[in-house]
Amino acid sequence: MEALNQADTAWLMVSCALVMLMTPGLALFYGGMVSEKNVLSSAMHSFIALGIITIQWVVIGYSLAFGSDAGGGFIGGLEYAFLNGVGLEPQEGSTIPHILFMAFQMMFAIITPAIISGAIAERMKFSAYVLFILLWATLVYDPICHWVWGPDGWLGARGALDYAGGTVVHLSSGTAALMCALVIGRRRRPGPPHNLTLTLIGAALLWFGWFGFNAGSALAANDNAALALVNTHLAAGVAAFAWAVAEWVKQGKPTALGVASGLVAGLVCITPAAGFVSPIASVFMGLAAGLVCYGAVLAKNKLGYDDALDAFGIHGVGGALGAILTGALASAAWGGTNGWFHGDIQPFIENVLAVGAVAAYSFVVTFVILKAIDLTIGLRVTDDQESEGLDTNLHGEEGYHMGGSGALVE
Repeated sequence: MEALNQADTAWLMVSCALVMLMTPGLALFYGGMVSEKNVLSSAMHSFIALGIITIQWVVIGYSLAFGSDAGGGFIGGLEYAFLNGVGLEPQEGSTIPHILFMAFQMMFAIITPAIISGAIAERMKFSAYVLFILLWATLVYDPICHWVWGPDGWLGARGALDYAGGTVVHLSSGTAALMCALVIGRRRRPGPPHNLTLTLIGAALLWFGWFGFNAGSALAANDNAALALVNTHLAAGVAAFAWAVAEWVKQGKPTALGVASGLVAGLVCITPAAGFVSPIASVFMGLAAGLVCYGAVLAKNKLGYDDALDAFGIHGVGGALGAILTGALASAAWGGTNGWFHGDIQPFIENVLAVGAVAAYSFVVTFVILKAIDLTIGLRVTDDQESEGLDTNLHGEEGYHMGGSGALVE
Protein backbone atom coordinates (compact mmCIF):
# COMPACT_ATOMS: atom_id res chain seq x y z
CA MET A 1 0.00 0.00 0.00
CA GLU A 2 1.22 3.50 -0.86
CA ALA A 3 1.97 5.95 1.97
CA LEU A 4 0.10 9.24 2.18
CA ASN A 5 1.82 12.12 0.40
CA GLN A 6 1.24 15.66 1.64
CA ALA A 7 1.70 17.35 -1.75
CA ASP A 8 -0.67 14.94 -3.47
CA THR A 9 -3.21 15.35 -0.68
CA ALA A 10 -3.01 19.16 -0.85
CA TRP A 11 -3.47 19.15 -4.63
CA LEU A 12 -6.50 16.86 -4.40
CA MET A 13 -8.07 19.04 -1.72
CA VAL A 14 -7.68 22.05 -4.02
CA SER A 15 -8.98 20.04 -6.99
CA CYS A 16 -12.00 18.93 -4.99
CA ALA A 17 -12.84 22.57 -4.24
CA LEU A 18 -12.32 23.53 -7.90
CA VAL A 19 -14.72 20.84 -9.12
CA MET A 20 -17.30 21.87 -6.52
CA LEU A 21 -17.08 25.44 -7.86
CA MET A 22 -18.05 24.15 -11.30
CA THR A 23 -21.63 23.43 -10.19
CA PRO A 24 -22.36 27.06 -9.16
CA GLY A 25 -20.51 28.00 -12.35
CA LEU A 26 -22.94 25.83 -14.29
CA ALA A 27 -25.82 27.59 -12.51
CA LEU A 28 -24.58 30.94 -13.84
CA PHE A 29 -23.81 29.51 -17.29
CA TYR A 30 -27.33 28.13 -17.64
CA GLY A 31 -29.05 30.91 -15.68
CA GLY A 32 -27.97 33.61 -18.09
CA MET A 33 -29.39 31.73 -21.06
CA VAL A 34 -32.98 31.46 -19.81
CA SER A 35 -35.52 34.27 -19.52
CA GLU A 36 -35.40 36.58 -16.52
CA LYS A 37 -38.55 34.97 -15.06
CA ASN A 38 -36.80 31.58 -14.87
CA VAL A 39 -33.27 32.50 -13.79
CA LEU A 40 -33.68 31.32 -10.19
CA SER A 41 -35.44 28.10 -11.13
CA SER A 42 -32.59 27.29 -13.51
CA ALA A 43 -29.96 28.06 -10.87
CA MET A 44 -31.86 25.91 -8.36
CA HIS A 45 -31.34 22.89 -10.59
CA SER A 46 -27.62 23.11 -9.94
CA PHE A 47 -27.69 24.20 -6.31
CA ILE A 48 -30.19 21.57 -5.17
CA ALA A 49 -27.99 18.90 -6.77
CA LEU A 50 -25.26 19.94 -4.35
CA GLY A 51 -27.57 18.91 -1.53
CA ILE A 52 -29.39 15.88 -2.91
CA ILE A 53 -26.46 14.12 -4.57
CA THR A 54 -24.21 14.77 -1.57
CA ILE A 55 -26.66 12.79 0.56
CA GLN A 56 -27.15 10.09 -2.07
CA TRP A 57 -23.39 9.68 -2.55
CA VAL A 58 -22.75 9.29 1.18
CA VAL A 59 -25.62 6.86 1.73
CA ILE A 60 -25.20 4.57 -1.27
CA GLY A 61 -23.80 6.24 -4.39
CA TYR A 62 -20.10 5.95 -3.61
CA SER A 63 -20.48 2.29 -2.72
CA LEU A 64 -22.41 1.48 -5.89
CA ALA A 65 -19.80 3.25 -8.01
CA PHE A 66 -16.54 2.27 -6.29
CA GLY A 67 -17.41 -0.68 -4.07
CA SER A 68 -16.12 -4.14 -4.85
CA ASP A 69 -17.81 -5.54 -7.91
CA ALA A 70 -21.14 -7.18 -7.10
CA GLY A 71 -21.19 -9.22 -10.29
CA GLY A 72 -20.48 -8.93 -13.98
CA GLY A 73 -18.63 -5.63 -13.71
CA PHE A 74 -22.00 -3.83 -13.67
CA ILE A 75 -22.42 -2.39 -10.17
CA GLY A 76 -20.53 -2.09 -6.90
CA GLY A 77 -21.48 -3.73 -3.64
CA LEU A 78 -22.65 -2.11 -0.41
CA GLU A 79 -19.52 -2.28 1.74
CA TYR A 80 -19.06 1.51 1.58
CA ALA A 81 -22.72 2.40 2.28
CA PHE A 82 -22.96 5.32 4.74
CA LEU A 83 -19.18 5.63 4.20
CA ASN A 84 -18.53 2.49 6.20
CA GLY A 85 -14.83 1.70 5.85
CA VAL A 86 -14.03 5.02 4.13
CA GLY A 87 -11.37 6.53 6.37
CA LEU A 88 -8.03 8.27 6.46
CA GLU A 89 -6.04 5.36 5.09
CA PRO A 90 -4.59 5.74 1.57
CA GLN A 91 -7.00 5.05 -1.26
CA GLU A 92 -5.90 1.85 -2.99
CA GLY A 93 -3.24 2.60 -5.60
CA SER A 94 -2.87 6.25 -4.60
CA THR A 95 -1.16 8.47 -2.02
CA ILE A 96 -4.25 10.39 -0.88
CA PRO A 97 -6.71 9.57 1.95
CA HIS A 98 -9.60 7.33 0.96
CA ILE A 99 -12.07 9.88 2.32
CA LEU A 100 -10.59 12.58 0.06
CA PHE A 101 -10.91 10.35 -3.01
CA MET A 102 -14.56 9.81 -2.07
CA ALA A 103 -15.13 13.58 -1.77
CA PHE A 104 -13.37 14.31 -5.07
CA GLN A 105 -15.54 11.77 -6.88
CA MET A 106 -18.62 13.15 -5.14
CA MET A 107 -18.12 16.47 -6.94
CA PHE A 108 -18.25 14.62 -10.27
CA ALA A 109 -21.43 12.86 -9.20
CA ILE A 110 -23.02 16.20 -8.30
CA ILE A 111 -22.38 18.09 -11.51
CA THR A 112 -23.35 15.25 -13.84
CA PRO A 113 -27.15 15.30 -13.25
CA ALA A 114 -27.02 19.10 -13.00
CA ILE A 115 -25.77 19.17 -16.62
CA ILE A 116 -29.00 17.45 -17.71
CA SER A 117 -31.07 20.36 -16.40
CA GLY A 118 -30.07 22.42 -19.42
CA ALA A 119 -32.42 20.34 -21.56
CA ILE A 120 -35.53 20.80 -19.40
CA ALA A 121 -35.09 24.43 -18.38
CA GLU A 122 -38.20 26.61 -18.07
CA ARG A 123 -40.77 23.78 -18.09
CA MET A 124 -40.12 20.94 -15.61
CA LYS A 125 -41.70 20.70 -12.17
CA PHE A 126 -39.16 21.18 -9.41
CA SER A 127 -40.53 18.18 -7.50
CA ALA A 128 -40.14 16.06 -10.63
CA TYR A 129 -36.58 17.29 -11.11
CA VAL A 130 -35.65 16.47 -7.51
CA LEU A 131 -36.97 12.93 -7.87
CA PHE A 132 -35.42 12.56 -11.30
CA ILE A 133 -31.84 13.43 -10.31
CA LEU A 134 -32.03 11.15 -7.26
CA LEU A 135 -33.17 8.19 -9.37
CA TRP A 136 -30.88 9.03 -12.27
CA ALA A 137 -27.79 9.27 -10.08
CA THR A 138 -28.58 5.88 -8.53
CA LEU A 139 -29.70 3.99 -11.63
CA VAL A 140 -27.58 5.60 -14.36
CA TYR A 141 -24.55 7.50 -13.08
CA ASP A 142 -23.42 5.09 -10.39
CA PRO A 143 -23.50 1.97 -12.62
CA ILE A 144 -21.75 3.73 -15.51
CA CYS A 145 -19.12 5.10 -13.14
CA HIS A 146 -18.52 1.55 -11.92
CA TRP A 147 -18.31 0.21 -15.49
CA VAL A 148 -15.41 2.54 -16.31
CA TRP A 149 -13.65 3.42 -13.04
CA GLY A 150 -14.84 0.92 -10.46
CA PRO A 151 -12.99 -2.22 -9.37
CA ASP A 152 -13.43 -4.77 -12.18
CA GLY A 153 -15.92 -2.58 -14.05
CA TRP A 154 -16.54 -4.27 -17.37
CA LEU A 155 -15.59 -1.36 -19.65
CA GLY A 156 -12.49 -0.50 -17.65
CA ALA A 157 -11.43 -4.16 -17.63
CA ARG A 158 -11.73 -4.25 -21.42
CA GLY A 159 -9.39 -1.27 -21.74
CA ALA A 160 -11.74 1.67 -22.35
CA LEU A 161 -9.90 4.95 -21.75
CA ASP A 162 -11.61 7.78 -19.86
CA TYR A 163 -9.20 10.00 -17.98
CA ALA A 164 -11.69 12.31 -16.24
CA GLY A 165 -15.23 11.61 -17.43
CA GLY A 166 -15.86 11.96 -21.16
CA THR A 167 -18.15 8.93 -21.09
CA VAL A 168 -18.91 8.72 -17.36
CA VAL A 169 -19.92 12.36 -16.94
CA HIS A 170 -20.55 14.09 -20.26
CA LEU A 171 -21.83 11.38 -22.57
CA SER A 172 -24.12 9.91 -19.91
CA SER A 173 -25.62 13.30 -19.03
CA GLY A 174 -25.74 14.52 -22.62
CA THR A 175 -27.69 11.52 -23.92
CA ALA A 176 -29.99 11.74 -20.90
CA ALA A 177 -30.55 15.40 -21.73
CA LEU A 178 -31.63 14.49 -25.25
CA MET A 179 -34.14 11.97 -23.90
CA CYS A 180 -35.45 14.56 -21.43
CA ALA A 181 -35.96 17.09 -24.21
CA LEU A 182 -37.80 14.51 -26.33
CA VAL A 183 -40.07 13.30 -23.52
CA ILE A 184 -40.96 16.62 -21.91
CA GLY A 185 -41.50 18.41 -25.21
CA ARG A 186 -40.81 21.89 -26.49
CA ARG A 187 -41.22 25.12 -24.54
CA ARG A 188 -44.40 27.02 -25.37
CA ARG A 189 -42.71 30.38 -25.84
CA PRO A 190 -38.91 30.11 -25.89
CA GLY A 191 -37.11 33.42 -25.70
CA PRO A 192 -33.55 34.71 -26.09
CA PRO A 193 -30.97 34.58 -23.27
CA HIS A 194 -31.76 37.31 -20.77
CA ASN A 195 -28.23 37.95 -19.40
CA LEU A 196 -25.23 36.72 -21.34
CA THR A 197 -22.93 38.42 -18.86
CA LEU A 198 -23.97 35.79 -16.31
CA THR A 199 -23.34 33.09 -18.89
CA LEU A 200 -19.81 34.35 -19.56
CA ILE A 201 -19.04 34.51 -15.82
CA GLY A 202 -20.33 30.94 -15.52
CA ALA A 203 -18.18 29.83 -18.45
CA ALA A 204 -15.14 31.40 -16.82
CA LEU A 205 -15.82 29.53 -13.57
CA LEU A 206 -16.28 26.28 -15.47
CA TRP A 207 -12.96 26.79 -17.26
CA PHE A 208 -11.23 27.58 -13.96
CA GLY A 209 -12.80 24.64 -12.15
CA TRP A 210 -12.02 22.26 -14.99
CA PHE A 211 -8.32 22.40 -14.13
CA GLY A 212 -9.25 20.55 -10.94
CA PHE A 213 -11.64 18.28 -12.85
CA ASN A 214 -8.98 17.07 -15.27
CA ALA A 215 -5.62 17.67 -13.63
CA GLY A 216 -7.00 16.49 -10.30
CA SER A 217 -7.85 13.16 -11.92
CA ALA A 218 -4.14 12.32 -11.86
CA LEU A 219 -4.73 11.87 -8.09
CA ALA A 220 -1.25 13.28 -7.52
CA ALA A 221 0.78 16.47 -7.91
CA ASN A 222 2.92 15.04 -10.68
CA ASP A 223 3.93 15.37 -14.33
CA ASN A 224 0.72 13.73 -15.55
CA ALA A 225 -1.36 16.32 -13.71
CA ALA A 226 0.71 19.06 -15.38
CA LEU A 227 0.05 17.52 -18.79
CA ALA A 228 -3.68 17.29 -18.10
CA LEU A 229 -3.79 20.93 -17.00
CA VAL A 230 -2.02 22.18 -20.14
CA ASN A 231 -4.12 20.00 -22.46
CA THR A 232 -7.29 21.23 -20.75
CA HIS A 233 -6.46 24.86 -21.43
CA LEU A 234 -5.29 24.30 -25.00
CA ALA A 235 -8.44 22.44 -26.03
CA ALA A 236 -10.73 25.03 -24.44
CA GLY A 237 -9.01 28.01 -26.07
CA VAL A 238 -8.83 26.43 -29.51
CA ALA A 239 -12.47 25.29 -29.38
CA ALA A 240 -13.66 28.76 -28.36
CA PHE A 241 -11.82 30.24 -31.36
CA ALA A 242 -13.04 27.53 -33.74
CA TRP A 243 -16.69 28.02 -32.72
CA ALA A 244 -16.36 31.81 -33.15
CA VAL A 245 -14.85 31.40 -36.62
CA ALA A 246 -17.58 28.94 -37.61
CA GLU A 247 -20.22 31.46 -36.52
CA TRP A 248 -18.42 34.24 -38.33
CA VAL A 249 -18.48 32.26 -41.56
CA LYS A 250 -22.04 30.97 -41.08
CA GLN A 251 -23.85 34.10 -39.90
CA GLY A 252 -21.40 36.94 -40.45
CA LYS A 253 -20.80 37.68 -36.75
CA PRO A 254 -19.05 35.85 -33.91
CA THR A 255 -21.05 35.89 -30.66
CA ALA A 256 -20.16 35.90 -26.98
CA LEU A 257 -22.52 32.97 -26.45
CA GLY A 258 -20.69 31.10 -29.20
CA VAL A 259 -17.30 31.64 -27.56
CA ALA A 260 -18.69 30.50 -24.20
CA SER A 261 -20.30 27.43 -25.77
CA GLY A 262 -17.15 26.66 -27.72
CA LEU A 263 -14.82 26.72 -24.75
CA VAL A 264 -17.12 24.38 -22.82
CA ALA A 265 -17.26 22.06 -25.84
CA GLY A 266 -13.46 21.98 -25.88
CA LEU A 267 -13.33 21.23 -22.17
CA VAL A 268 -15.81 18.39 -22.59
CA CYS A 269 -13.93 16.90 -25.53
CA ILE A 270 -10.51 16.89 -23.86
CA THR A 271 -11.81 15.44 -20.57
CA PRO A 272 -11.43 11.74 -21.48
CA ALA A 273 -8.01 12.38 -23.05
CA ALA A 274 -6.40 15.01 -20.83
CA GLY A 275 -3.67 12.81 -19.36
CA PHE A 276 -3.34 10.46 -22.32
CA VAL A 277 -2.51 12.66 -25.33
CA SER A 278 0.13 15.16 -26.43
CA PRO A 279 -0.46 18.93 -26.34
CA ILE A 280 -0.63 19.01 -30.15
CA ALA A 281 -3.30 16.30 -30.08
CA SER A 282 -5.27 18.41 -27.60
CA VAL A 283 -5.15 21.34 -30.03
CA PHE A 284 -6.63 19.11 -32.72
CA MET A 285 -9.31 17.88 -30.31
CA GLY A 286 -10.25 21.45 -29.42
CA LEU A 287 -10.56 22.34 -33.10
CA ALA A 288 -12.74 19.31 -33.75
CA ALA A 289 -14.91 20.04 -30.71
CA GLY A 290 -15.56 23.65 -31.69
CA LEU A 291 -16.65 22.75 -35.21
CA VAL A 292 -18.53 19.50 -34.52
CA CYS A 293 -20.43 20.74 -31.48
CA TYR A 294 -21.38 23.95 -33.30
CA GLY A 295 -22.84 21.79 -36.04
CA ALA A 296 -24.69 19.66 -33.48
CA VAL A 297 -26.27 22.74 -31.91
CA LEU A 298 -27.41 23.99 -35.33
CA ALA A 299 -28.85 20.58 -36.13
CA LYS A 300 -31.33 20.63 -33.22
CA ASN A 301 -33.40 23.27 -35.01
CA LYS A 302 -33.68 21.06 -38.08
CA LEU A 303 -34.43 17.97 -36.02
CA GLY A 304 -37.11 19.75 -34.00
CA TYR A 305 -36.22 18.92 -30.39
CA ASP A 306 -35.90 21.65 -27.76
CA ASP A 307 -32.67 21.08 -25.86
CA ALA A 308 -33.05 24.48 -24.25
CA LEU A 309 -29.42 25.09 -23.26
CA ASP A 310 -27.64 22.69 -25.64
CA ALA A 311 -26.75 20.01 -23.09
CA PHE A 312 -26.80 17.28 -25.74
CA GLY A 313 -25.04 19.25 -28.46
CA ILE A 314 -22.16 20.19 -26.17
CA HIS A 315 -21.93 17.44 -23.57
CA GLY A 316 -23.38 14.46 -25.43
CA VAL A 317 -21.75 15.08 -28.77
CA GLY A 318 -18.58 16.54 -27.23
CA GLY A 319 -18.24 13.61 -24.83
CA ALA A 320 -18.67 11.03 -27.59
CA LEU A 321 -16.24 12.87 -29.87
CA GLY A 322 -13.66 13.14 -27.10
CA ALA A 323 -13.91 9.46 -26.19
CA ILE A 324 -13.51 8.33 -29.79
CA LEU A 325 -10.58 10.67 -30.39
CA THR A 326 -8.96 9.47 -27.17
CA GLY A 327 -8.93 5.94 -28.54
CA ALA A 328 -7.28 7.25 -31.69
CA LEU A 329 -4.79 9.78 -30.28
CA ALA A 330 -3.67 8.33 -26.94
CA SER A 331 0.10 8.02 -26.72
CA ALA A 332 2.30 5.96 -24.41
CA ALA A 333 4.90 8.72 -24.68
CA TRP A 334 2.50 11.12 -22.94
CA GLY A 335 1.25 9.02 -20.04
CA GLY A 336 -1.33 6.77 -21.64
CA THR A 337 -1.35 3.74 -23.85
CA ASN A 338 -0.87 3.87 -27.60
CA GLY A 339 -4.06 4.47 -29.53
CA TRP A 340 -4.94 3.77 -33.14
CA PHE A 341 -2.78 6.56 -34.60
CA HIS A 342 0.21 5.24 -32.63
CA GLY A 343 -0.08 1.65 -33.75
CA ASP A 344 -2.75 -0.05 -31.63
CA ILE A 345 -6.36 0.00 -32.80
CA GLN A 346 -7.71 -1.82 -29.72
CA PRO A 347 -8.19 1.28 -27.50
CA PHE A 348 -10.12 2.91 -30.34
CA ILE A 349 -12.39 -0.15 -30.65
CA GLU A 350 -12.94 -0.28 -26.89
CA ASN A 351 -13.79 3.41 -26.71
CA VAL A 352 -16.27 3.14 -29.57
CA LEU A 353 -17.88 0.25 -27.68
CA ALA A 354 -17.93 2.34 -24.51
CA VAL A 355 -19.60 5.24 -26.31
CA GLY A 356 -22.30 2.96 -27.68
CA ALA A 357 -22.90 1.16 -24.37
CA VAL A 358 -23.00 4.29 -22.21
CA ALA A 359 -25.21 6.23 -24.62
CA ALA A 360 -27.67 3.38 -25.05
CA TYR A 361 -27.90 2.61 -21.34
CA SER A 362 -28.35 6.24 -20.32
CA PHE A 363 -30.89 6.86 -23.08
CA VAL A 364 -33.07 3.85 -22.22
CA VAL A 365 -32.96 4.07 -18.42
CA THR A 366 -33.57 7.83 -18.52
CA PHE A 367 -36.71 7.16 -20.59
CA VAL A 368 -37.97 4.66 -18.01
CA ILE A 369 -37.32 7.07 -15.12
CA LEU A 370 -39.08 9.94 -16.89
CA LYS A 371 -42.11 7.85 -17.78
CA ALA A 372 -42.41 6.58 -14.20
CA ILE A 373 -42.29 10.12 -12.83
CA ASP A 374 -44.77 11.37 -15.42
CA LEU A 375 -47.25 8.64 -14.48
CA THR A 376 -46.99 9.49 -10.78
CA ILE A 377 -46.36 13.14 -9.97
CA GLY A 378 -46.10 14.50 -13.52
CA LEU A 379 -43.14 16.09 -15.29
CA ARG A 380 -44.28 19.41 -16.62
CA VAL A 381 -45.63 22.63 -15.14
CA THR A 382 -48.97 24.00 -16.33
CA ASP A 383 -49.22 26.34 -19.30
CA ASP A 384 -50.06 29.24 -16.98
CA GLN A 385 -47.04 28.53 -14.77
CA GLU A 386 -44.78 28.34 -17.79
CA SER A 387 -46.16 31.60 -19.14
CA GLU A 388 -45.82 33.46 -15.84
CA GLY A 389 -42.38 32.02 -15.05
CA LEU A 390 -41.16 29.33 -12.70
CA ASP A 391 -39.34 31.61 -10.26
CA THR A 392 -42.54 33.00 -8.75
CA ASN A 393 -44.72 29.93 -9.28
CA LEU A 394 -42.37 27.26 -7.98
CA HIS A 395 -40.13 29.19 -5.59
CA GLY A 396 -42.01 32.39 -4.62
CA GLU A 397 -39.06 34.56 -5.61
CA GLU A 398 -37.93 36.89 -8.35
CA GLY A 399 -34.42 37.10 -9.73
CA TYR A 400 -34.82 40.80 -10.47
CA HIS A 401 -37.10 42.67 -8.06
CA MET A 402 -36.73 46.33 -8.89
CA GLY A 403 -38.72 48.99 -7.06
CA GLY A 404 -41.46 46.56 -6.12
CA SER A 405 -42.58 46.08 -9.70
CA GLY A 406 -40.62 42.91 -10.46
CA ALA A 407 -39.65 44.40 -13.84
CA LEU A 408 -36.17 44.89 -15.11
CA VAL A 409 -35.01 48.49 -15.09
CA GLU A 410 -34.36 49.76 -18.61
